[in-house]
Amino acid sequence: MVDLIQAGMVVKGRVTGIQSYGAFVSIGNNQQGLIHISEITDRYVQNIRDYVNVGDEVTVKVLSVDEKSGKISLSLKALEEENGTMTIHLKKTGKTRLKENPGDHGFEPLKEKLKEWIEQSGVKRTMKK
Repeated sequence: MVDLIQAGMVVKGRVTGIQSYGAFVSIGNNQQGLIHISEITDRYVQNIRDYVNVGDEVTVKVLSVDEKSGKISLSLKALEEENGTMTIHLKKTGKTRLKENPGDHGFEPLKEKLKEWIEQSGVKRTMKK
């Protein structure tokens, strides 16, 4: 029996191709879906290869299945948002960072967070006197 892929399901697959607009993922049973670039993460994505590469195994959420065309829309972002956190792995730097849900802390003035953000970025500041 062939498993029916339906919106809302969480499935595992393997990245089979990358274009500037998204990543194609084989999800079994000769089915392939697309993770649009806007569904990679909630941050700006300049290069999809910073997040996934051909051959990577990924766990994705099925956003929609078009019965007529057979197109399957997938998302990494939706699955991470459901968990309340986002793990962002930047392949170029090899760094992994856990991003907390911004709603967990409420509004904090930028001035109070600036020093913390600079420290997290690893950028060294030089002060002009």
